[in-house]
Amino acid sequence: MFKYMMEFFKEPPATEVLADENEIKNTYKKWRLRIFYSCFIGYTVFYLCKKNIAVALPGLSTEFGYSNTQLGILGSSLYLTYGIGKFINGVFADSSDVRKFLPTALVMSAIANICFALSAIFITPGHTTFFGLPSGTVLLWLFVFFWGANGWFQSAGFPAVAKSLTYWFSNSERGTKWSLWSCSHQVGTFLSVIVSGFLVAHFGWRMAFFIPAIVAILVGIWLFNHLFDRPQAMGLPCVEKFREEPTLEKCEDEIEEHDTRTYGQIFKEHILYNKTLWLLAIAYIFVYIIRFGVEDWVIKYLSEAKHNSLELAAMKLSALPLFGIAGTIGAGVISDKVFKGRRSPVNIIYLVGVAVCLILLKFNTVSNLDFAIIGLIGAFTYGPQMMIGGLCAVESSSKKVASAATGFTGSFGYLGAVLSATGTGFFTDKFGWDGAVWFWLLSTLICIAVCITLFFYEMQQERKAA
Repeated sequence: MFKYMMEFFKEPPATEVLADENEIKNTYKKWRLRIFYSCFIGYTVFYLCKKNIAVALPGLSTEFGYSNTQLGILGSSLYLTYGIGKFINGVFADSSDVRKFLPTALVMSAIANICFALSAIFITPGHTTFFGLPSGTVLLWLFVFFWGANGWFQSAGFPAVAKSLTYWFSNSERGTKWSLWSCSHQVGTFLSVIVSGFLVAHFGWRMAFFIPAIVAILVGIWLFNHLFDRPQAMGLPCVEKFREEPTLEKCEDEIEEHDTRTYGQIFKEHILYNKTLWLLAIAYIFVYIIRFGVEDWVIKYLSEAKHNSLELAAMKLSALPLFGIAGTIGAGVISDKVFKGRRSPVNIIYLVGVAVCLILLKFNTVSNLDFAIIGLIGAFTYGPQMMIGGLCAVESSSKKVASAATGFTGSFGYLGAVLSATGTGFFTDKFGWDGAVWFWLLSTLICIAVCITLFFYEMQQERKAA
């Protein structure tokens, strides 16, 4: 079965480059736009089947009586499988056809959502038992299984997009294009909360899984018609040659017949032995500690430490993704236009901004200023999140392992997500909310130190290459 699956997803071979320059130009213009908006829409819909759980949790708690600890186990199942799957699926995506890989992952995520909701129809807590276990416990573990499966298929989305953007956009423009695409995270989160909230309020929590799943299946079919793999499989030269840009790595169409290295050899060179990628992965741990620390805990922090109502605290948190969109786009544009493709200086500047905002958040006593401070934390956090684990990762490796590179850093990022949850809870219990803020601030300072080290290391490598 695995053999047939590999054959189905097999990457299409490169074909002979077209001779007509006008045809090359027109084909590139058409497909670059098509690839971009398809990746944006596709990844936005992934979030409809991922963030819906947050809106459904109160309904699950009310109907089945699950505790916060049980609901926490359910929610963390996605993080666990996502973190592992992002790397494994990244390796798989490198040699797979994006046109088939991405839509299949989206459709399978939709099926996992449907199975999740159907579980509560076939098993009713309090009525029957299985193998001596209460049916409520069996149902909980079925929820965990299907939500974990959803995390696995969700993890296949980003590597496929990373491969697509890497092949279709060159280094000098990739920061801008990647940052624009990365806004699909915030758009997807916003739409998921709005749509799922409406469905839960009017039709019950199950509809928050059924309806997004149907949308995802339809979009998956649409993506199969709108996506394509590499430009070389279409008879186009590599994007760097098309845009007449110098690159340290030879174009794929130049090495297709002469490169005798196996994927494993390329993987070792550009992933396992790549010091830059390891530094990025370490930095990404701390980026995710900051990101999930603020996203998951700031409402509780504001309500308990600053005595805000839950409604006011939620309103303040809403500034985070809105400012985050501006910060994400700004990071890509600044790195392209101001720093000429250098990403490290922007990461350092943004992280310094995070540190300043965390200090302001702790000492600020004017309630309305919290809106701006939390919004700026979002802007300064989402920039490094987009670049360190995504853009910087693919640019520090080879196109041949672009998906594996983002999967590698992504796995470290979700290790940071776990550390964020446990660390924030521990420091809050031990030292109060001041302990949580200092934990986030210390993580920011460590991340800055790693990024500064990375900056000097990259400068040294450039001097050697020159």
